[in-house]
Amino acid sequence: MSKNQLVYDVNDKPAFGKNLVFAFQQVLAIMAATIAVPTIIGLPTQIPAAILGAGLGTIVYLLFTKFKSPVIISSSFAFLSSLSTALCFGYCGVILGGILAGLVYVVLAIIIKFAGSKWVSKLMPPVIIGPTVALIGLSLAGSAMGDITKASGATVNASYNLVALFCGLVTLITICICSTQKKFKMGRLIPFILGIGAGYAVAAFFSIFGYACHVEYLKIVNWQPLVDNFAALGDSTASVGAKFQSFINYPDFALIEAIKELVTGNVSEAVSTATNGVATTITWAGVGEVVLAFVPVALVVFAEHIADHKNLGSIIGHDLVEGEPGLSRTLLGDGVGSMVGTVFGICPNTTYGESVGCVAITKNASVSTIFLAACMCIVLSFISPLMALLRTIPACVMGGVCLTLYGFIAVSGLKMFKDINLGDNKNLFTVSTILIAGIGGLSIKIPYALAGDGTVTKTITITSIATALVLGIVVHAIIDAIEKKQGGDDNEEEVEQEPQSLITGAVAPNATFDVGVDVVKAAEEKEREEEVVEELREEERAEEKLESTDKK
Repeated sequence: MSKNQLVYDVNDKPAFGKNLVFAFQQVLAIMAATIAVPTIIGLPTQIPAAILGAGLGTIVYLLFTKFKSPVIISSSFAFLSSLSTALCFGYCGVILGGILAGLVYVVLAIIIKFAGSKWVSKLMPPVIIGPTVALIGLSLAGSAMGDITKASGATVNASYNLVALFCGLVTLITICICSTQKKFKMGRLIPFILGIGAGYAVAAFFSIFGYACHVEYLKIVNWQPLVDNFAALGDSTASVGAKFQSFINYPDFALIEAIKELVTGNVSEAVSTATNGVATTITWAGVGEVVLAFVPVALVVFAEHIADHKNLGSIIGHDLVEGEPGLSRTLLGDGVGSMVGTVFGICPNTTYGESVGCVAITKNASVSTIFLAACMCIVLSFISPLMALLRTIPACVMGGVCLTLYGFIAVSGLKMFKDINLGDNKNLFTVSTILIAGIGGLSIKIPYALAGDGTVTKTITITSIATALVLGIVVHAIIDAIEKKQGGDDNEEEVEQEPQSLITGAVAPNATFDVGVDVVKAAEEKEREEEVVEELREEERAEEKLESTDKK
């Protein structure tokens, strides 16, 4: 084990057989979120393309970062609202948005290349990065809890199902046991595969009885994707090509679909369905809307990019932002990888907290594992049965996995608090602003289209995490500027004599602010001093009187 407690360090290369298993585990870790993005925007048929985009985007990212940053990049949730806007202009709108988001990263990377990254560290110190990382994990908690109680095969009472919860908890406990036990080393390296396997087996056991006995409550697994995949094999009228596609099929590349739109002048049926029939081909006005939808979000996601790499750097024991490969390279990799992921997939990519969590829990930071996982994503996207099988993994099982992964993200952010002095009101207000704004769900919706009566018809939404981050930066910058204007550390003696803040005392247990008791004690001491002085004066007067009597 390396000095940073990793079983496999960044440059280590596990044996090929083991590495295949480790890579598949990384694929499973990112799978739930990757397939969720095209599903949410109404294009579930683009799931293979999203997985292909993740694989290609990750390889591009690794090339730009010189294979020194072990993380997978995949479909970004931050651009969900932006994608919904872009989809109204078909695949051309989606590709344009992805390219714009990537270009923002490229421009920032060029600026940092020439101006350095020190200003970024000053703009976003640990007191801002820490709570932001924690917030990323905490904000995903609701998603994990929603999944862990969901029965994927049921049509009634599917949203909350105790049997599904049991399967999710089996997954969670299996992962915990495998990660912490000492005897089976391989188990510590593949806890997610074993956890998903155990959870799936239990879910399948209940589901068999559910389907056989027609009990909806026990239908935890939905095997319909597999049934649909092989449907052509049982159809005598199906062509040879349709039957072949049951085994090998190419994803619907966004680029190919966009070219079809330009040739025919119409959006595809899938896009029309996803947008309830309002989608049209791209126009110049549409270009403006896509720019407004993607560029502001990309600027804010820049901060999340830094937070992810700070977090990953703390795990592998090497600063990826200030050191090698450096922030300019990670931004270039993320930006160009997002463009590639959108053109060949369906949405811009970003570094995945699930992948970072997998690295941290398994102690395997080998970049060769990440590269193999990326290659695996590319291959899997063409193999229809495997794509269908992955889609049958129950939501509750993935919920059990995400409970550990999202929890780790939150804890890794909280660990950054150990070096933050929360007795300083500047830090206290910064952290509290970020956490409460983020957990409370404060988002910024910028209107950019109005109806004839003045009502807002279209908005750009900046997510709650991004909003909380911006507020934290603003609060920290304002207080820091005030402190510098007032002299900062030069007035240290004067500050020490001032009454302590009640807020500071609340987070600094050793602080005292019992003003009433202090005043009473001071008054009593003053009274005793006066009594002693008066007694001394009485003694002096008595001595003087005695001396006067003796003289007489």
